[in-house]
Amino acid sequence: MKEQPARSAPLLFTLLAVPPLAWLLLLFAAPLAVIWGYSFGENRTLIDIAITGSWANYARALKPLYLAILLKSLLFAGITTAICFIVGLPVALSIAFAGPRARLALLVAIMLPFWTNLLIRTYALMAILRTEGQINSLAGALWGTVAVPLGAGPFEPLPLINNNFAVLVGLVYVHLPFMVLPLYAALDRLDRSLIEASLDLGAGHLATLWRVVVPLALPGIVSGIIITFIPALGAYLAPDLLGGTNSQMIANIIERQFRSANDWPFGAALSFLLMYLTFIALAVQALAQRRSAAREAQG
Repeated sequence: MKEQPARSAPLLFTLLAVPPLAWLLLLFAAPLAVIWGYSFGENRTLIDIAITGSWANYARALKPLYLAILLKSLLFAGITTAICFIVGLPVALSIAFAGPRARLALLVAIMLPFWTNLLIRTYALMAILRTEGQINSLAGALWGTVAVPLGAGPFEPLPLINNNFAVLVGLVYVHLPFMVLPLYAALDRLDRSLIEASLDLGAGHLATLWRVVVPLALPGIVSGIIITFIPALGAYLAPDLLGGTNSQMIANIIERQFRSANDWPFGAALSFLLMYLTFIALAVQALAQRRSAAREAQG
């Protein structure tokens, strides 16, 4: 039976589109619009918010105190993305060039964390990093075996939690699969003959990686960076559970405005600052993809 294009049955496809569009409008767009409106409002009472059209909440969000937290969040997200890329690229290369059985096993290993709740994984990481955790226990045992007989003092537990180091470890631990999977998807589509030609012509493996593999996989690299950076920027659990009072990120400040301070207009303004940054990142991604497509068309 010959398939009919969508134009030949517009009523059918319109009816099929109504439920997802209604879900999108009612459960996503409408609440988002309400919060956006709140960002231009002010509290009149504990339960009454008047939308005045004022930019005061955005001006307050750009004060040095909150701007410093936002910049620190950008820094943490950038460091997390860089570490995930440095670690994830060799992993993605290994998966892309592995045999069929090994590739399947490696992909399952990468996706396995998604099968466990994020809160449970974060608590598991807390158990590993805490003073009495596995890392300090192992380090203490090695210290007692090697250093104490040589006259060293007692073992002092390593400060692995309630600091910026723990936050970065948690962010990398959570977001590494978001980098590996887009990189693997891009590397798996590469023309292997170009890599072989580069090696045959005398280029080393590092030169081939930098001059052949990276340019060809650039759309996947940009996608991986965007997909990793945006969730890391809005991360809440890792800084809340693994960081101390000086390791809070912008998402923790937003949560306090909605729950503790009851200042929804200011919390909404902070939230939409992150939304605007997300739009900028997506625009950069679209521009990179357009330039890549234009370069391929010219080539």
